[in-house]
Amino acid sequence: MTRPRPAAPPRRQRRRPVVALLALASAATLTAGVLAALGLDRDRDTGRATADPTAPAQRSGTVTNVVDTTQLAPLKRVVPPDVLVVGASSLTAAEVRKVSRLRGVQDVALVAGGAVQLQNRLVNTFAVDPSTFRSWTPPATARKTELWEALAADKFVASDKAVRELKLHQGLRYPVVAKTIPTMTMGGSGDFGLPGIDMLVSRKMGEQLGLIPNLALLVNAPGADPAALTRAMDRIFRGGAKVVNLNEPQYRQAVSYLELYRRAATTCPGLSWTVLAAIGQVESNHGRNNGPSSAGALGPMQFLPSTWKAYGVDGDGDGKADIMNPYDAIPAAAKYLCAHGAGRGGRSLYQAIYAYNHAHWYVQKVLALAKAYAARYR
Repeated sequence: MTRPRPAAPPRRQRRRPVVALLALASAATLTAGVLAALGLDRDRDTGRATADPTAPAQRSGTVTNVVDTTQLAPLKRVVPPDVLVVGASSLTAAEVRKVSRLRGVQDVALVAGGAVQLQNRLVNTFAVDPSTFRSWTPPATARKTELWEALAADKFVASDKAVRELKLHQGLRYPVVAKTIPTMTMGGSGDFGLPGIDMLVSRKMGEQLGLIPNLALLVNAPGADPAALTRAMDRIFRGGAKVVNLNEPQYRQAVSYLELYRRAATTCPGLSWTVLAAIGQVESNHGRNNGPSSAGALGPMQFLPSTWKAYGVDGDGDGKADIMNPYDAIPAAAKYLCAHGAGRGGRSLYQAIYAYNHAHWYVQKVLALAKAYAARYR
């Protein structure tokens, strides 16, 4: 049914903005204010896994400078942030290099930011490249092409929370007060997945508004312990920036593929989440390589479209069973395995995995990875 893809660095899923950020700017500000995170507890240990437990640690991550473009590139992957850093001023290149070299860090992205006034309220704003930044947002938002097209056209987009609280309406024009006072059209809304960030503008508009370059840093680190990573980053910034662990329960819905595997396994009594994690690792490295494969398989669990028609699941309740969406694909994999007897364990489990991909070496690799996951995440 599927074909394993070459391994690539793993990653995870996360979302849910809840943190209050204070914008240090007056109501009549002429320059965009700095963002400062307040009221955040320091890291608590939270269990988490999506990396291949047998793989070596990454030595350094990829630095992505988010720059503006008027051309919207197609969405190729989702890179969920694990840590958000907000500086009191622009973060330095040396600081960013140190972060990118931390154990387990896979990707980092710098963005301009600041506080602007909209509807007589201070709103924390990021200036981003829509083609690049969409990859850092929750899957449902990342797939809203019209949202990112609006951003590329120099409209602003707002969080769902800001739309409710400020009574914003798509298509209407609003004065935005900062270094300058442009009148901007609201181009749409969505869940950005970043606590306290309620507005996005293009980098071009960010420069016009006077947003501070390199004010914030997003970090994707699927191979790192989130609490240990945040402590290491605190040491790098030495109090000059707020470091927010986005994996803490108050900021997340389903922060990781691990959590999705665990949830999906509960739908098939007797099936261990470690088997789903192992299949996800072999098939796409937890969504890092979504195909199509040489056989035409797609998505994080590499379903053939013909198989998806029979086993596709609407896991996130959005009314669609999307083969590319991990919230749908992972429970669909559990459904497929369960239908083939995986919940009975033993030889039945072996045969169910074999049904997933008709190769004995594949079954043996999945079972070995599942055993490694179980040993590491007991």
